[in-house]
Amino acid sequence: MYDQFYGFTGRPFQLTPDPHFYFESGTHRKAMSYLGYGLAQGEGFIVITGDVGAGKTTLVGHLMNTIDPNRLTAVKLVSTQVEGDDLLRLVAEQFGIEWEEQSKAELLRSMEQYLREQARAGKRTLLIVDEGQNLAISALEELRMLSNFQLGGHSLLQIFLLGQPEFRQTLFHSPTLEQLRQRVIATHHLDPMEPEEVEPYILHRLGKVGWTGNPSFSPDAFEEIFDYSEGVPRKLNVLVSRLLLYGAVEQMHRITAQNVRSVVAEIEADRGIDASTLAPLPVEEVVAAAAAAVAPTPAPFAAPTPANETALEWPQRAAAPVADGRGPFAVPDEPAPVVTLTPPDPTADELLELMPAAVVDTPAAPAIDPEHLAALEAQIASLETRLVEQDAALRRVLDLLIEWVERDPANAPNPATSRTWAA
Repeated sequence: MYDQFYGFTGRPFQLTPDPHFYFESGTHRKAMSYLGYGLAQGEGFIVITGDVGAGKTTLVGHLMNTIDPNRLTAVKLVSTQVEGDDLLRLVAEQFGIEWEEQSKAELLRSMEQYLREQARAGKRTLLIVDEGQNLAISALEELRMLSNFQLGGHSLLQIFLLGQPEFRQTLFHSPTLEQLRQRVIATHHLDPMEPEEVEPYILHRLGKVGWTGNPSFSPDAFEEIFDYSEGVPRKLNVLVSRLLLYGAVEQMHRITAQNVRSVVAEIEADRGIDASTLAPLPVEEVVAAAAAAVAPTPAPFAAPTPANETALEWPQRAAAPVADGRGPFAVPDEPAPVVTLTPPDPTADELLELMPAAVVDTPAAPAIDPEHLAALEAQIASLETRLVEQDAALRRVLDLLIEWVERDPANAPNPATSRTWAA
C-alpha cells in the first residue's frame, strides 16, 4: 500500500532477507573481511554469530552473490535441529547424492568421492550451516569429520557456521569439541548498528526502490527510530515499514519524531504494552520507590489483655477501626486524649508465649561444608570426563570395525542378525 502512495518500485523494509538490500555497516564490513579471509584459506571453520535479526542471513546471501559459481560450489543448510546421522543425510542431499538405502560408511564414501570430483574439476566446495545454535554435539562432530577430507594435502571442504550468541557458548566451552575448536580459523560477532548508521541504512534501502525524497525524515526521527530499534536491522525494518504505512494512511510527506513515537505506541499496544510505561520515571520517584521497598515493616506486638480491662488502662484498644468510609485504619477527626499508662512488665514465660511459633520452634538450617561440596563437584566432573572418554573410545572402535569390514567383505556380520546404520 505505502509503496504505491510514495511511488516505490518495491517494499524496501520487508522482513524476508534479501541480499539486494545489503548495507555494509561497520560490523558487517568486519564480518565480510573474515569471510573473505576464510575463503582465501580454503580450509577450516569460520564462525559468525549475532542476535536475532542482526543480518546474518543477508550477509551470507550477499557473499553468495559475490562468489563465482564456476570456481566455488556453495551449499547451505538451514534446518539444523538434528543429530549427527541426519545431518549427514541433509548434507548429502544438498550435494545431490542419493542417500537412501546407503549405510553410513557408504554415504561417507560417496560424499568424499563427490568432493574429490569437484576438486579435480578445479572447483572448491563451501558448506554454510545456518542456525548453528540448534546443532547437537554429535552433528558438530560429524561436520568436523567431513572437514578431514583431503586431496593432495589440500582440504576438500570448507565450512561456515552461523548462529545466535549462545552458539559461541556451546562451541568454545564444551569439553567434547576441542578438536573442532582447533579447526576454527576466524570468528566474528555481528553487533547492532551505531546511531550514526541508522540514517544511511534507511536511505540506502529506500534508494533501492526508487525513493526521490518523498517522504522526507526529520533528524530527530532517526534518533527515535534508533532508540526503539537499538540498531537491530530487523527491529528497524519492522518500525520503518509501519511508519511508512502510517504516513501513507495519513497522507504525510514528512516523517517527524512525533510520528515515530505514535507508531511505537501502536506497536506496543498491539503487543499489550502500555507505551506510557516505556518512559523512565523521574529520579525522585525511583528513589522513593526503592526506599519503600527496602523499608522494614514493624511486626505487630500485642500484650495480653485481660477480659475485664478498660480502654483507658490499655490504650491499644482505643485504635479500633473507624467506620467512616476512609478505610479500616482511618484516624478520627477529633484527636483522642493522650493517656500514658505503663503496663506491667511481662515475665520471660509470657514473652515466650507471645513469640511466633516459627521463631521458637524452627531449627537453624544446617551449615554447608565448602570442602564437602567441592569434593562432590570434583567427583561429578570426573564422572563426566570418564563418560566423554568412553564415548570417544567407542567411536574409535566402531570406525576400526567399519574399516576392517571394508577391507575384507568376508568379515561382514550376518545381515539377518545385524541392523545397518540406514535402518
